[in-house]
Amino acid sequence: MANQVKSDKDYSQYFQPPSLSDAKKRGKEEIAVHYDFHIPEDMQGFGKDKYYLIRTYGCQMNEHDTEVMRGLLEQMGYQSTEDKYQADVILLNTCAIRENAEDKVFGELGHLKALKAQKPGLVLGVCGCMSQEEAVVNRIMQKHAFVDLIFGTHNIHRLPGLLKDAFYNKEMVVEVWSKEGDIVENLPKKREGIRAWVNIMFGCDKFCTYCIVPYTRGKERSRRPQDVLAEVRDLARQGFQEITLLGQNVNAYGKDFEDITYSFANLMDDIRKIDVPRIRFTTSHPRDFDDDLIEVLGKRGNLVEHIHLPVQAGNTEVLKRMSRKYSREHYLELARKIKATMPDVVLTTDIIVGFPGETDEQFDETMSLYEEVGFDFAFTFIYSPREGTPAAGMEDNVPMEVKKQRLYRLNELVNAHSKASNEKLLGQTVEVLVEGESKNNADVLAGRTRTNKLIHFTGSKELIGQMIDVKVTHAQTWILKGEIVQEPLKVSI
Repeated sequence: MANQVKSDKDYSQYFQPPSLSDAKKRGKEEIAVHYDFHIPEDMQGFGKDKYYLIRTYGCQMNEHDTEVMRGLLEQMGYQSTEDKYQADVILLNTCAIRENAEDKVFGELGHLKALKAQKPGLVLGVCGCMSQEEAVVNRIMQKHAFVDLIFGTHNIHRLPGLLKDAFYNKEMVVEVWSKEGDIVENLPKKREGIRAWVNIMFGCDKFCTYCIVPYTRGKERSRRPQDVLAEVRDLARQGFQEITLLGQNVNAYGKDFEDITYSFANLMDDIRKIDVPRIRFTTSHPRDFDDDLIEVLGKRGNLVEHIHLPVQAGNTEVLKRMSRKYSREHYLELARKIKATMPDVVLTTDIIVGFPGETDEQFDETMSLYEEVGFDFAFTFIYSPREGTPAAGMEDNVPMEVKKQRLYRLNELVNAHSKASNEKLLGQTVEVLVEGESKNNADVLAGRTRTNKLIHFTGSKELIGQMIDVKVTHAQTWILKGEIVQEPLKVSI
């Protein structure tokens, strides 16, 4: 297979650079839902006696996209491998949220260059969110011409045809749709383990000024309720113990429906009645987290007491520059309402430090908000500009040393709260979903509580995949340790 790209090939028909003004002009054109997906007949045995490897970067949405690609490849006859030397197809499913995620991918491409030279028949592809950025695609074409295939987030269902083109073509195959795709149902998925992810919607219309996602994932498109519920019921029949509903902003689910009135609260209320032990969701946007949803979550059952609710900053002016569309006071009131309905809720969050223009006083408001809400944990980040976003045009006037000092202070607070929260569980018996062996000790099992806390304990490997009761005996900053309780947990209803 030739690896050189013709210099005069015009790729502009496939993608356009991110444009805030164009993206915000998103129309109300109807998104079609397709139920007739199938692997083309000439591709159904294409992967016989061949192997694939997918490296996944980024969020749960990317992990779920990988499950779809695994399903497609295995229906084509491919087998999974973790050995890059055995693989006939290697796909890098990429993330565009932060610059270091891109650096990792380009570093991996550098490592794969020698392998591609040794094994010219290898099909090497780059997909995911990075592929939706024009600058990234240009860089791959110019500096990594050994890549065979580039495709984006809207056309994963086209993988069989794209793979065929990449295998037979004498030049790089690029298909990155700048317009959002329709919703394609009935795609095969290769899931493993006891937990499953279910996409309920795609895209985001919030346009936070630092975020590239509205461009890489497109406008908000909700799956039809009957399709989501059918998938969850099927996973319940298969015995999955925990299902996480996915969306860039799950709280906006259903707002794009024009023929029915059906919200995320309605969906959660319906899923609550399906026989799956645990239901989670991510990610929430505070702007769309309404009272109806809080009321449904208060019904408990399989709806767990953990909510990830990204705040990003604790100062209203910074939130305004971020275009988060809520104030400090709004967020605090939302947290108060949630806790009033669910007193034992565990709230976690995301925080960016050093956003353009953030003063010491404004950062102190983030610290005080963290204290006031009483978060259990936070994912914390130093702001770095993403090309194509409005914030990239703002003056990045917070010195890196100041950003690092703020991150250090914030992480000290996060760690203290995390440990204090864990210590409150000492002596308590908690319900644990046993996920597998500890990463560091094969003789120890690891599982998670309903509030998503990691706990280690000793027990038979036959317990993996089961719900058990564990008494907490030790509390550390990041993990709990415990002992299995033989008597069933008494729950008062």
